[in-house]
Amino acid sequence: MEPEDKTPDNRYGEPQKYDPTFKGPIHNRGCTDIVCCILFIVAIIGYFIVGIVAWSHGDPRKVIYPTDSRGQFCGQAGTELEKTPFLFYFNIMKCASPLVLLEFQCPTTQICVEKCPDKFMTLLKAYANPSEMDYYKKFCKPEFAGMTKLSAPEVLRDGYCPAMLIPSRPFTRRCFPALRAKKGVITVDNHTTFDDGMGERRNVTDLLEGAKKANVVLEARQVAMKIFEDYTVSWHWILLGLVIATVISLIFVVLLRFLAGIMVWVMIVLVLLVLGYGIFHCYMEYAALKQTPGADVSIRELGLLTDFTVYLQLRQTWLAFMIILCIIEVVIILLLIFLRKRIVIAIALIKEASRAVGHVMCSLIYPLLTFALLALVIAYWAITAVFLSTSNEPVYKVFPNNTNNESSCIYSRKTCDPQTFNTTNMTKACPDAKCLFAFYGGETYYHKYLIFFQFYNVFLFFWCANFVTALGQVTLAGAFASFYWAFKKPDDMPAFPIFTSLGRALRYHTGSLAFGSLILSIVQVIRVLLEYLDHKLKGHQNKFTKFLLCCLKCCFWCLEKFIKFLNRNAYIMIAIYGKNFCTSARNAFFLLMRNIVRVAVLNKVTEFLLFLGKLLIVGSVGILSFFFFSGRIKPIEDTAPTLNYYWVPILTVVIGSYFIAHGFFSVYGMCVDTLFLCFLEDLERNDGSQERPYFMPDTLLKALKKKNEAKPSE
Repeated sequence: MEPEDKTPDNRYGEPQKYDPTFKGPIHNRGCTDIVCCILFIVAIIGYFIVGIVAWSHGDPRKVIYPTDSRGQFCGQAGTELEKTPFLFYFNIMKCASPLVLLEFQCPTTQICVEKCPDKFMTLLKAYANPSEMDYYKKFCKPEFAGMTKLSAPEVLRDGYCPAMLIPSRPFTRRCFPALRAKKGVITVDNHTTFDDGMGERRNVTDLLEGAKKANVVLEARQVAMKIFEDYTVSWHWILLGLVIATVISLIFVVLLRFLAGIMVWVMIVLVLLVLGYGIFHCYMEYAALKQTPGADVSIRELGLLTDFTVYLQLRQTWLAFMIILCIIEVVIILLLIFLRKRIVIAIALIKEASRAVGHVMCSLIYPLLTFALLALVIAYWAITAVFLSTSNEPVYKVFPNNTNNESSCIYSRKTCDPQTFNTTNMTKACPDAKCLFAFYGGETYYHKYLIFFQFYNVFLFFWCANFVTALGQVTLAGAFASFYWAFKKPDDMPAFPIFTSLGRALRYHTGSLAFGSLILSIVQVIRVLLEYLDHKLKGHQNKFTKFLLCCLKCCFWCLEKFIKFLNRNAYIMIAIYGKNFCTSARNAFFLLMRNIVRVAVLNKVTEFLLFLGKLLIVGSVGILSFFFFSGRIKPIEDTAPTLNYYWVPILTVVIGSYFIAHGFFSVYGMCVDTLFLCFLEDLERNDGSQERPYFMPDTLLKALKKKNEAKPSE
């Protein structure tokens, strides 16, 4: 075997020198990036403290159950509100504020009532008619019972009663305006306008906007309840679908071990056939709806609906699906045509990866640990986010009866407790003052810095999730590197490659993994902030601002992809040589740049083939679940469960199948990347004249050398 031309490109560092004693991952190594390790541990401790504080202040029941302005639950058994199960808003129009989405509360006074109002009425008119006032009092604060001597303006000023009542209906135990649409006109009790109690006529559409915002969380809850019902009747079928996806993935991986070349070509043909059938099915559905009334309505005209099955009754939906599948089919065919010669080389590398996986079978189980850790991180983040969002408390402040006397009352606008207000010095200094509800929030240090805690929760979520992913990558890289550099396989390999590599990573390189994860997390948080900024500025930005935000989002997306690529290869170098993150990242980048032609020829082609494998498994299981849950398999039509949304189990099975297939193929992907980087090192370390010049099998070596083109000159 003739040595390869190895003229180094000095712009990207010097190649590794031949070392006859080098046999894979170095055992004699020390701890790396200790400062970042300590920082990560401190951050984790802080994360636990934030969680504990949030759990002690938050109450998730506020998201589900109606609470009045004092934080009491309406209709709760054993309390004074047991007989008042419905929540009444003093001014539903204030619910149009975005605060309702951020704090799960409308910025208006809310009380628990026995039943919702059923007629129009204003406080001024009720004062003029004692019989109507008895009805109106049911929708005032309890303390108003002893304030009968106050005039109507004074009652409104002190916030004891609402300025108006609107005919309402209870929905999820909340009183919402009884809005109706007649021939496109919105009315309440056959009225298009109403008296707002302040002497002005308002349009009913003002109520509609407030009701929409107040109802957005409630509609989501209703959809969630229906989805939960679907899960309760279909969970065993979903589990069966995921088991089928697991079995198919496992069989596929086992067949790759022995029939890699045949399986890759079979996979390519099957992917094209599955996509072709998808195109045919979409066309048949599109043609079948041609004579159906209402099927020609556009998706834009229909708007956003919670029942997604309605969209499947539109021809435009199936036309869109068919066009998307056609584009995917054409793109894949063109890629296969242009990459047909490189696919042969990629198959050779996949064969070697199959041998490596066969010697390290535990690697197929390891993604379960990564998945479990990621599930734990996601659960902790979600629970903490809910508790933080429900940490706001009702704040009461001192309000003098006469606004002209505010300057003379030293406690004016100060925080107070309505339960103990009458026993404090405040009543002596301000005899006519009242302790009234001001807003939801809090004035402790915890509440003042609540937004910081929310940000910290998001940032640590990204950092921990990226750390778990990095740990999985470096563990697999260490195991597969020990396979590559072993002279005699498996005699020269550790007895338990996965556990050996995992222990080595945790003992020596926690800091390096935390460092790489931190860099990636910072970029991801910046992307989240840009998306948030774009959402907040929608409708208020000029063309330049839109262009600038679009450029920033695009640049940071590209930066995130590059950092992920660099981190992945840096972790491989860390697993092999045990150096710190920056050194490993630099060495990996320079190694790839010195062999840029091979990287372009082989690496991405292999990723493409593995992606086709995932696409085949997900597509097959997805089509099977679609026909089953939609009741289109005649022999077992009666077996399919009755569902509110049959897309719920289908989507769950498809997403679950993707993660299962991704778990198996991510092992192959990491194996291919590790073997590829090791092979590049091998070519630079050896000149072909040594007793055992190359660790890579001759078949792959010949294929790569045959395809290797001249390297770029300096």
